[in-house]
Amino acid sequence: MALGIFALALLILLANTLVIVPETKQAVILRVQQPRGVVNRYEPNEEFGRTGAGLIAKIPLLDRIVWVDKRVLDIELDNQQVLSTDQLRLQVDAFARFRVIDPLRMVVTAQSEENVINRLEPILGSALRNELGKREFAALLSPERGEVMNNIQAGLQRVARNYGVEIVDVRIRHADLPTGSPLDSALERMRTARRQESLTIQARGLTQAQIIRADADAQAASVYAGAFGKDPGFYDFYRSMQSYRRTFGADGSEPTGETSIILSPNNGYLRQFQSGAGGN
Repeated sequence: MALGIFALALLILLANTLVIVPETKQAVILRVQQPRGVVNRYEPNEEFGRTGAGLIAKIPLLDRIVWVDKRVLDIELDNQQVLSTDQLRLQVDAFARFRVIDPLRMVVTAQSEENVINRLEPILGSALRNELGKREFAALLSPERGEVMNNIQAGLQRVARNYGVEIVDVRIRHADLPTGSPLDSALERMRTARRQESLTIQARGLTQAQIIRADADAQAASVYAGAFGKDPGFYDFYRSMQSYRRTFGADGSEPTGETSIILSPNNGYLRQFQSGAGGN
């Protein structure tokens, strides 16, 4: 009977002395509620099987182990109301992923992962509203969305490091406009804005076209004036040939052979066909 009692006491002692630390957990050892160390602490690029997990010993009744998850954890935000700069009320679902990299600080400041999530969740919501409130709804549909995520992650990281936590990623799952009248009015405003933008672009295009056309006409007039000044006779002959080509349909404007013109041989328009006209 004494041996049985001794064996039972020994078994209880061993059960309270030996502890198996899983690969997925970090063990914070507290001795009389004072931190004594960390077993299987997270290290970047650590090799599986050489992390410190396994069988450890602690002092019964004096040492207490607080388990801290070593894996990536999530913070979920659902149906967050956000007002964009173009006065659109959005319903946003987002999430953040974090990892405890300093379990001792996390235990001292927050005691558990649940408390960390509860403290970071309103910070994430505030950062989300502040960042999206600086931009229009269309920014969430453009490459600018990546910049929004980076800014939110940076703001959340400044708070998370106080709890020994590293923010791994922040993402917006989706951002929707409320259904019904708000959605219809928002779509109508977007259509109106796009029509105004289209009219503005067309007006700018017409203005530039007129400027280019006027500049081209001025250059052409300058070239014609220069040619006329160098050889007035040749210039007159060239312009007459262009006129004949156009009038007689030789330029393709009318089918050849279908134009009939009756003019007097002495008509001034046909002076270039007269022998020796203009010395050409």
